[in-house]
Amino acid sequence: MIRRIITIDENKCNGCGLCAEACHEGAIGIVNGKAKLLREDYCDGLGDCLPACPMNAISFEEREAPAYNEEAVLKAKQEKQAQAANQEAGTQERNAPAAGLQRSGQQGTVGSGKASGPIPGHQGCHCPGSAARAVARPNVREIRPETAAEAVSELRQWPVQIKLVPVNAPYFDGANLLIAADCTAYAYANFHTKFMRNKITLIGCPKLDSVDYTEKLTQIIAGNDIKSVTVVRMEVPCCGGISNAVKNALQASGKFIPWQIVTISVDGTIIE
Repeated sequence: MIRRIITIDENKCNGCGLCAEACHEGAIGIVNGKAKLLREDYCDGLGDCLPACPMNAISFEEREAPAYNEEAVLKAKQEKQAQAANQEAGTQERNAPAAGLQRSGQQGTVGSGKASGPIPGHQGCHCPGSAARAVARPNVREIRPETAAEAVSELRQWPVQIKLVPVNAPYFDGANLLIAADCTAYAYANFHTKFMRNKITLIGCPKLDSVDYTEKLTQIIAGNDIKSVTVVRMEVPCCGGISNAVKNALQASGKFIPWQIVTISVDGTIIE
């Protein structure tokens, strides 16, 4: 089948391995000091690896390739996780006292922001972006009295989902465009004031939506008088899909528009 898939320019690759870490499908590995697409059927075409590459050695191409095999990807991840768990249990058995030794099933400390081991009963693809963790927060009433004024929405149009918004609408005329991943508004407390104010807002999730946003965003940017584009994404690798879609859309539109990418951490701070 003809589909979108990544290609790696080995002449540009410096072998840093960042793309392999960013690829939550496990499609990329380092071979003889160079990044290589090990399994074409593991590449979902979202391009989480593109923004991770410091050498711009990775790009998309449309070519003949086997279909993305999600079942094989999930199976490989489960096998890898089981192997890692077994290795960790073996290390603990060698190093820890026999009494009270816990070999598996440890949960992360609440409030630590990290999970220290497999979470009992958790099933799924185990991609970095869906790893469970707790975030410590102070009691809301201790820092915000109930008498405080209610915040005002900065939303300027409807609908907001990229899949639903029309490609031409009066509100796009002279608009400063905000393209945000769904989770960002929940993670960043001051999202409306900081990012949405005086902007037209479009939201989506490249992991959950089974579409490529590039074509529609290209139509919106090319067909309207867009003044600027701000992308707000989460730090998780799968959010790279929305950044890449905007980059590709800006290039395809043929327009030179000021744009920026802002990255939000899972604990709600701006990290980029």
